Amino acid sequence: MPFLPFRKKPDADPLIGKPASYGLHRYLQGSANLFEENRLLKFAIVGLFGVSAVLGTLIYTSNQNQRTVIVPFGASGDLYVTGNAPSAGYLRTMTRNIVSLAGTYSAYSADKQFQELLSLAHPSAYNALRDSLNGILDELADNPTLSIATYIRPDQPVTWTSTDIIVPVEKVRVIGGVIRKFRGNLHIGYAIDNGRFWLTQLTEEKFDAELR
Repeated sequence: MPFLPFRKKPDADPLIGKPASYGLHRYLQGSANLFEENRLLKFAIVGLFGVSAVLGTLIYTSNQNQRTVIVPFGASGDLYVTGNAPSAGYLRTMTRNIVSLAGTYSAYSADKQFQELLSLAHPSAYNALRDSLNGILDELADNPTLSIATYIRPDQPVTWTSTDIIVPVEKVRVIGGVIRKFRGNLHIGYAIDNGRFWLTQLTEEKFDAELR
């Protein structure tokens, strides 16, 4: 006789001999289990988003509190920036450098100094500061004996906020052997972005009194 492949006997219907309510009970139980699994999956997704949010906040806070140590050659003291907040020592050092570059010059040194000063200028303030410095260069070209020396006044405090530094200064102007002295304030606007110092404003204020 030819070989006939084995055929599995179909399983008996589990609902045979059961009351009608049994099938409804099995359906409801299966639906409840599926609903419970979906609910657990939703909880897992929500929990994952929560963990991601917490980690993102921690990373952002860590970056804001990260200290960038900046110590120029020959400098000393606590020169650092934490997030976008510079230390007092850092601001004092930057103030002295800016006063020196912008306030003490002659026809022979001004161009190089002003180029270095412009390297600190924020892009939004670059054109205005360049035009102001070019005006000084034009004056020096017309008066090659002109020289300026500016000193931070020791009898007045330097004050600053998170965006501005007010420096009381004395300016000595020499031209053709004639010396004139003035006192006023140098207003330095600044911003700290990713640990970098940007110059946003540089103006002289209240230079009305001439000292003899």
